[in-house]
Amino acid sequence: MLAILFNNPILFILSAVSLVVAISIHEFAHAKMADHLGDPTPRLQGRVTLNPKAHLDLYGTIFLLLVGFGWGKPVQFDPFNLDNARRDAALISIVGPISNFLLAILSSVILYLFTLFGGGIPVIIGSVLIVFIQMNILLGVFNLLPIHPLDGFKIVEGVLSEKQAREWHQLERFGFLFLIMLIFPFGGQSMLHALLDPIMSFLNGLLIPGRFM
Repeated sequence: MLAILFNNPILFILSAVSLVVAISIHEFAHAKMADHLGDPTPRLQGRVTLNPKAHLDLYGTIFLLLVGFGWGKPVQFDPFNLDNARRDAALISIVGPISNFLLAILSSVILYLFTLFGGGIPVIIGSVLIVFIQMNILLGVFNLLPIHPLDGFKIVEGVLSEKQAREWHQLERFGFLFLIMLIFPFGGQSMLHALLDPIMSFLNGLLIPGRFM
């Protein structure tokens, strides 16, 4: 992201704004689901809102600026307020990435409609939609990684048996270590990029018309 700032400031601004919107909706989805499942904690903490100030995380933003991957402020919830703690925690976790994929799909539909019936699309609108699609795909895919504190960790925990979930939970303490190992570049490329680039390329190719690629 910092490299983009110096090479293409306009693209950097579009990317930053897209990520703020994507992260805010992602975290709002978590908070709304927890509230829907009977836990008032997110609402009491002011998280059932689309206001970005409630959702941006300091370290997640720093990671975002430095390496292009980041996260929002985790939505806190009380498992004792949930009917089925592990299952509901998984539901709360999965709606975040789902919200990003839905935003990417909606933006893709708008882009395709402009392409098919609009007789062309203004450059700025096309650029905004493309960057928004890419940022939402990035945030959704990244957060599905089964590593604490990402959403994928609790999603996996929610589908395991009780015994397996207890064993899986022991890995929580190593989450940031695993993330650093994934992000740290070996031989010029990080394992994270090697893992996510093929998925990102496939989804971008699926959702963005070929003329814009």
